Amino acid sequence: MAFGALSVKGRALRCLAQREHSRAELERKLARHVQDRPEASAQAQIAAALDELAAHGLLSDARAAASTLAGAGQRLGLRRLKHTLQGKGLAPELVADTLQAARATELERAREVWRRRYGQPPADAAERARQTRFLLGRGFEGEIIRRVFGADTREDDDRDDRDDD
Repeated sequence: MAFGALSVKGRALRCLAQREHSRAELERKLARHVQDRPEASAQAQIAAALDELAAHGLLSDARAAASTLAGAGQRLGLRRLKHTLQGKGLAPELVADTLQAARATELERAREVWRRRYGQPPADAAERARQTRFLLGRGFEGEIIRRVFGADTREDDDRDDRDDD
């Protein structure tokens, strides 16, 4: 090993110092840096390093999911958030739990994303279509988008009244 070259564990720690990563993400990143070693040896070395980091509490898929929800999840709807979490290689159960937590705040998140981008109701059908496409691109469902535009505000109030009973 040359002077200044990082070990597999050192590279993993460097990645984790920047942001939370899932185990699968780190495996992909680290595999690029151990190409000069035999395949079985490289995989074993990566697995050992990640096992050690997980044992010390430095690597956690649950924290990676929570971090994604707290960061990108504030700007994304459930569909995009699901795609992002699956792309990180997280377990399906963890993805489902994270999405369930996000579902409770999806309307508020959609309203905030819309308010920051536009801030005022669409003036005509073309503008409404443009704003709708924007929110759809962010992964918000059609029902949530309709509620953002205020089409269902009376129903929201009725639902709240029924919840109080």
